[in-house]
Amino acid sequence: MSKKRVCIIGGVAGGASVAARIRRLDEHADIIMFEKGPHVSFSNCALPFYLSGMIDDSDKLVLMQPDTFLKRYHIDARVHHEVVKIDAEQQILHIKHVLTGEMIQEPYDTLYLSPGAKPIMPKNISGIEKDHVFSVRNVVDIKAIDSYIKEHDVKHAAVVGGGYIGLEIMENLKERGLEVTLIEAANQVMRPIDFDMVQIVHQEIVSKGVELVVGEAVCAIHNDHLLTNQGKSIQAEIVIMAIGVLPEVALAVDAGIKLGKTGAIEVDHNFKTNLKNIYAVGDAIEVHHALLHKTTRLTLAGPAQRQARAAADHLYGRVVKNKGFIGSSSVKVFDMNIASTGLNANQCLENDIRFDSVYIIASDKVSIIPDAKPMHLKLLYEVPTGKILGCQAVGKGDVVKRVDVAAAMITMDAHIDDLKDLELCYSPLFSTAKDPLNHAALVALNVINGEYKEVKVSEVRDLVSKGAFIMDVRESHEYEQGHIKGSHHIPMSVFRERLKDIPKDQPVYIHCRSGQRSYNVVRALMQLGYHDVYNISGSFLGISYYEYYMDQKLSRDPIVTQYNFN
Repeated sequence: MSKKRVCIIGGVAGGASVAARIRRLDEHADIIMFEKGPHVSFSNCALPFYLSGMIDDSDKLVLMQPDTFLKRYHIDARVHHEVVKIDAEQQILHIKHVLTGEMIQEPYDTLYLSPGAKPIMPKNISGIEKDHVFSVRNVVDIKAIDSYIKEHDVKHAAVVGGGYIGLEIMENLKERGLEVTLIEAANQVMRPIDFDMVQIVHQEIVSKGVELVVGEAVCAIHNDHLLTNQGKSIQAEIVIMAIGVLPEVALAVDAGIKLGKTGAIEVDHNFKTNLKNIYAVGDAIEVHHALLHKTTRLTLAGPAQRQARAAADHLYGRVVKNKGFIGSSSVKVFDMNIASTGLNANQCLENDIRFDSVYIIASDKVSIIPDAKPMHLKLLYEVPTGKILGCQAVGKGDVVKRVDVAAAMITMDAHIDDLKDLELCYSPLFSTAKDPLNHAALVALNVINGEYKEVKVSEVRDLVSKGAFIMDVRESHEYEQGHIKGSHHIPMSVFRERLKDIPKDQPVYIHCRSGQRSYNVVRALMQLGYHDVYNISGSFLGISYYEYYMDQKLSRDPIVTQYNFN
């Protein structure tokens, strides 16, 4: 076998993983990585945590220096080297040394592209070029933000964009002691999470003293404030733009590499581009969505590393199984942990997928354990097959574990019947004997099999306005701490003695704190001659979360006498 000369444009999760995998497969290959910035391998996902001091030294963000690559792996990692042109016909790279301006050329046998994605900085926002407006892509960016805050004694910050990076920047600036406003043009933060689930996140954000502005876009940035398209003025001595990213494709397009429908680099099953001996991985490529069966973009480190391994393996004749991606992710927002996988409701609607969902609130561990907390879990499934399509979880406990399990089930093409019987680890300290995932699957089976009916938490306000018969089965001390206005208080402990108070000639909607008692009452009433009874998914805890933020934003009358988040 002849000695291979492999060049890689870009480092971090994609490029550095390609280099490391090739070295493991081939001790003799010449491997050269080119990175135009000062760091070829750093933890971009951990960048926001530097702002709060959780990571106390920016050097800790840098995972590996060029000399370490050389000594440990015999990989030539060149920082401050920008590839400005790819001559695909001659298989030569034209490279500029960023600090000196010197131009050099390097031949390659195989080329890997991992240029990543760049932050979106809209030109139509007046003042976006000002010195106090920043984006976050690398260690240099996060250090510049930190320095600006220190040098200008910044007290008020605005974060524009409610995605993962925006949320983490918001939290870490708040933890640092700044007054923070988070602005999102859509009607919610975290678009992978459904509107009903994200209200829990909204409540958490505002409860921690952050001003949350959704449904408004920034139109102008001034020295000490910014303006939204709704005329709102927001004090801000520093502005962090985090509204999304676009794939870095200019170099690829110039070389004649084909782009796909999403505007990212088109690759085949083996992550090869249309040009001979050129692969591409990471945030700059489009990938196959395993559930939607179409191409999409996915800017996540985990998939980038798997793409890198597969692309390196293919070069050495190893079989690549490209099963596509489903988009699993997680984030922490103050005390709440959030995770999601697969499809959300909007994606199902947009792609004409017939689906339904169940939303449960279960304890993340046995309730008598002192730190047991409610876990909000939503399971989406296909109708009528019951195939699992997606899962979302929010809570102070280990929500990631549950969504990881759901991700595995989705990857294995599992159905809710499979999830119902899935044997999961149990100890009072870690879970309940019937894990929340098992619980959600059982509820989904009840619904899909027509064993009982429920209404979504989003439907309750309309029920209240219509004067529907809403029955609260909690005990008196719970009811007095907050209840739905106009609801009928008939505790579970006495409902059998009060059947005369429950009408049979109109629908009855039943709720408790988190759904388990109301479910039992629904089943009992169905056997006692009541045929039009519904369980309110999420119950009073879910209603409180769902209504709270929008009540504040719209200045509307609450449908509850008092919110209760306990």
